[in-house]
Amino acid sequence: MSIFPVGKLPASVLEKMLTRFRVHDERVVVGPRLGEDAAALNFGDRYLIVKSDPITFATDELGWYAVVVNANDIACRGATPQWFLPTLLLPEGKTDEAMVEAIFGQIADACAALNIAVIGGHTEITYGLDRPILSGHMLGEVAKEKLVTTSGARVGDAVILTKGIPIEGTSIVAREKEPELRRAGVPPALIERAKNYLHHPGISVVKDALLAVNTVNVHCLHDPTEGGLATGLREVAVAANVGLRIAAENITILEESKALLSVFGLDPMGTIASGALLLTVAPEEVDALLSAFQQARISANVIGEVVPIEQGMTLQRGGKDTPLPTFEADEIARLF
Repeated sequence: MSIFPVGKLPASVLEKMLTRFRVHDERVVVGPRLGEDAAALNFGDRYLIVKSDPITFATDELGWYAVVVNANDIACRGATPQWFLPTLLLPEGKTDEAMVEAIFGQIADACAALNIAVIGGHTEITYGLDRPILSGHMLGEVAKEKLVTTSGARVGDAVILTKGIPIEGTSIVAREKEPELRRAGVPPALIERAKNYLHHPGISVVKDALLAVNTVNVHCLHDPTEGGLATGLREVAVAANVGLRIAAENITILEESKALLSVFGLDPMGTIASGALLLTVAPEEVDALLSAFQQARISANVIGEVVPIEQGMTLQRGGKDTPLPTFEADEIARLF
């Protein structure tokens, strides 16, 4: 029996587990399935949106990461993130009050920035860890008519990407691998800019997502995280049972990202990409949405279209169609 690599479970294994152990509840509107990153529960006149996600690659500003990546998936339902419960596991023999205060402060700062309340959680010192692990649990609400799912992508839709890639991966590399980057000759000023990717352009897509759903009729929202943009696109296609035709030249790969990832030979398409938002809308909605993004100073552009499933998932590069790349594990896992 083969051992799985670091990162997400293989999609086929996860799908098998979700199917085998599914429990029916009539109030579950969106439940566990590939590509759908947050649950939707029927709470009468609205839906309660629920999400959980751990932070395992990053150690610097752990609390900020945990709040933001969980809030992102709430916003990708068209919902407003409102309540957060952190589960913080701390390493035996390394934990002191300064470490705890720093992580709690990061959580508080991120929640304040997004108007989220911490309503509970759990903290303990755990044996067998060499670093803190923080798992977040986020809740939010959305009006029923505003709910958006990953599976909502429709044939003919335009595929739009905000900001560029891979924002989170670039920040992690800069923060966790600075000595190696300096030895490779990467300028210190560039490394500092990349570290700040956590905040500028930032790994949050809450503003992007809520602006979109309040401007046009969005069919699909998705936050490409572990496995990068390529995996995020695959998750959209699988969830919606469609194909995708993506133009490589329309994908913005940020300059600091190119510089840092090239040191380690990492492919930007497969590197953790929180901070970018994938969405699909009908072609006639594109101009209004891109105009709204421009007014809000959020960069965005059309990177492709949704096609029938029979056409598969392709990446157009240099006038040729090639299969959309597959990554069994996030590229950044190669560094840890």
